[in-house]
Amino acid sequence: MKKYSREWSVAAAFGLLMLSLLIVAPHFFHWQPLLSRVTSQMPAMVVALGVALVIISRQIDISIGAQFSMCAVIAGLVAASGLPLGVAILAAIACGALMGALNGLLVAYLGLPSIVVTLATMVTWQEALRLWQQGRLLNLPEGIQWFGQSQAQGQAIVIGATALLLILLSWLMKNIAAGRAIYAVGSDAEAARLAGINPQRTTFGVFVSMGVLAALAAVMNLVQSPQIQPSCGDGMELKAIAAAVVGGIAIRGGRGTLWGVLPGLLLLANVNPALTHFHQPPYWEKAIQGLVIILAVVADGWNQKKQSKNG
Repeated sequence: MKKYSREWSVAAAFGLLMLSLLIVAPHFFHWQPLLSRVTSQMPAMVVALGVALVIISRQIDISIGAQFSMCAVIAGLVAASGLPLGVAILAAIACGALMGALNGLLVAYLGLPSIVVTLATMVTWQEALRLWQQGRLLNLPEGIQWFGQSQAQGQAIVIGATALLLILLSWLMKNIAAGRAIYAVGSDAEAARLAGINPQRTTFGVFVSMGVLAALAAVMNLVQSPQIQPSCGDGMELKAIAAAVVGGIAIRGGRGTLWGVLPGLLLLANVNPALTHFHQPPYWEKAIQGLVIILAVVADGWNQKKQSKNG
């Protein structure tokens, strides 16, 4: 229990927020609007899982919003050309993997700082999309929305796929050598190397995984709307990084669980609806989210300081 104190604290804070809304605005929990709100957050959840992997490995990726947008546009164009949705999904995954591989190559094998590399690639992808699409909305053909199913079935697919990814990645991080290697590299890359782990390969794989997860998230976003905006991923990086950090992923790498990302995301995502129902100005949203993030980072630093003293 103590080992997962951060995750439980965030879950308790989210539960308290929901309890307050249940008392003040019970209509907030009407089934269909609630289901729609949860579904709309699933793409960000998938991206946040990828961000968690990157941060655990002691790296950062701020290009994920641009990757998300690029994958969404690629998938949308393939679908609009008349090819099946499955082909569009594969095209998005290939695009995401290539963009992640570029980041991984520059960071892992050339030794460049990840924040500099991903800042450069973020601007590159954003400007490429701006010049390519000129801000035009991309209309999607019929049969794409909700995977060609009813809205209820499509929402179930999106939520179920996200839950499956969370379970699968959590299991892999705990039980598979590649997952444990991410923690080892994030804790101490040199010690990991001496233990027989290849830090470069691990870091490269993490960035490729981030690109693939950004692509899957883009597809989940794609099917929820009849149109795609080239800037659909703007701000996604801040949302995902914040969810991961608030959810207990240590910003210095090597610690944290993927399960904590879910309450972290839900807590931050429901600040705005809570302000609305509590009749407070919406401009407080960013301030409150920022305060929550600062508290999470301070708590992480405090815990690490205590562990250093005890050690």
